Amino acid sequence: MIEILAFGAHPDDIEIGCGGTLYTLSRKGYRHGMVDLTAGEMGTRGTVAERMAESAEAAAILEAEFRENLGMPDGNIENTAETRARVIALIRRHRPVIVFAPYPRDRHPDHMHASELITEACFYAGLAKVEPALGEAFRPKRVVYYPMSYEFEPSFLVDISEGYEQKVAALQAHRSQFFNPKYQGEATFISSQDYWDALQARARHFGWKAGVAYAEPFWVREPLLLEDLPAILGKNRM
Repeated sequence: MIEILAFGAHPDDIEIGCGGTLYTLSRKGYRHGMVDLTAGEMGTRGTVAERMAESAEAAAILEAEFRENLGMPDGNIENTAETRARVIALIRRHRPVIVFAPYPRDRHPDHMHASELITEACFYAGLAKVEPALGEAFRPKRVVYYPMSYEFEPSFLVDISEGYEQKVAALQAHRSQFFNPKYQGEATFISSQDYWDALQARARHFGWKAGVAYAEPFWVREPLLLEDLPAILGKNRM
């Protein structure tokens, strides 16, 4: 069993959206696993072998207990009974308290389809009569959504100041994908200096809003219950 299970459509999505939070939680003693739905084989840069090696290196930097790749087709993630069953099996096996998933609306269709698939699988994993052969029914307490290209009004922020260097290192492990003048490949949306700068600016922006150096934003569908208001809100900026 682990406390957190993070899903991404492609091998670098988790690092972009919640890499700093995963490392920060690991430092606090919470165990996490990472699951990529595809190998990113349709990407302009990097071979599948390169991307698998890069994702393994990034997972080690973020102190993940494991990283799995479900081998779904890049550019064609579908929410079907078969794909839901594969995600349900992971949820029932690892029984996480929290599941991280891409925000439901985004520039890349794979991110939106992955979000829908993961959300539905988390719900159905809790129904005993759904795929009973895949193990005892279990439903995570919350699906938490992280941003990719499109942003949102956050439900909450996580201080990643102490883990920001590890987030950057995990992103840099994907040397075929992000800004890297040493890599000989066609320029893409995410390989530009502008995109790299934007990632840092987003972490700094949300950190400023919270009164810390760096933070990651998250969105949840349901209201959050806060049991100790002075302890929690006393750390926030007005």
